[in-house]
Amino acid sequence: MKSKLFRFLSLAVIAAVTLGAGPAHAAKIRVVTTLTDLADLTRNVGGEHVEVHSLATGIEDTHGVPMKPSFVPVLNRADLVVLVGFDCEHAFLPALLEASKNPRIQVGKSGYVDCSQGVTPVDVPKSTDHSEGDVHPYGNPHYMLDPMLAKTAVQNICNALVAIAPQYEADFKHNRDTYLAKLDAKIVEWQKEAAPLKGVKFVSYHEHWPYFANRFGMVYFGTIELKPGIDPTPRHIEELVSSMKAEHVSIVVREPQFPEKVPALIAQQTGATLVKLPIMPGGVPHTDTYIEMMDYIVHTMVGALPK
Repeated sequence: MKSKLFRFLSLAVIAAVTLGAGPAHAAKIRVVTTLTDLADLTRNVGGEHVEVHSLATGIEDTHGVPMKPSFVPVLNRADLVVLVGFDCEHAFLPALLEASKNPRIQVGKSGYVDCSQGVTPVDVPKSTDHSEGDVHPYGNPHYMLDPMLAKTAVQNICNALVAIAPQYEADFKHNRDTYLAKLDAKIVEWQKEAAPLKGVKFVSYHEHWPYFANRFGMVYFGTIELKPGIDPTPRHIEELVSSMKAEHVSIVVREPQFPEKVPALIAQQTGATLVKLPIMPGGVPHTDTYIEMMDYIVHTMVGALPK
């Protein structure tokens, strides 16, 4: 692990030198986001004053976006780095920040924007023992799948932009209010459309969905993974299938970064409907923005209901 990190950091330094990384002096505020949903929100709030780069493209595991040496010069020049928080990016962001040699965006600095500030996490573990899998000590980090909590991220992004460029405060707040009004209207629409989902039981491969389930009244029955980050065993699959049949679980969710074989088998054996749902924009076609992604998720979930 150490040798792999050393090789990465060595390549990163070469990339930074080759691409001429340097301090941020561009007219636009340079923002690097870890995930695509945060990139979309930042573009909406920042408007013409920001240049936004997302480390993820939408299809990756949010906990393990592959580290590329080309990320380092981008981070070196960044004015802000915007992240989900709750330790979601623990496997890749700390090493990238270290390699960037950018004092503006280190933990605790004004350029380090943790969008989880103000969000109350669910599923905070009582133990962080590794035998329990890849647990998140600060709670489940997938709050962006609740659009009401995405509004908190929007506000955190706006605050950071105002702090770094107060001359554009009026523009940022106008853009924030415009986007939040659009998002509020969509939330009303989604809640109306999702009314039939109340009480519906579903499983997913990874534990991405507790915030979504809470928002729309669904029952999150369990995960195909044995534990977070640990693939299912035959015995776990057998027990899950048995309990799903007994409890009439009707939907199986597969996220794009996981293979289809096991979720499809479970759906086949239980009579549930298998759906592929993105966890960030770009995860499936026609979900390039946060609102498009949430549209897709709600429409697909409702469409999977037993006829």
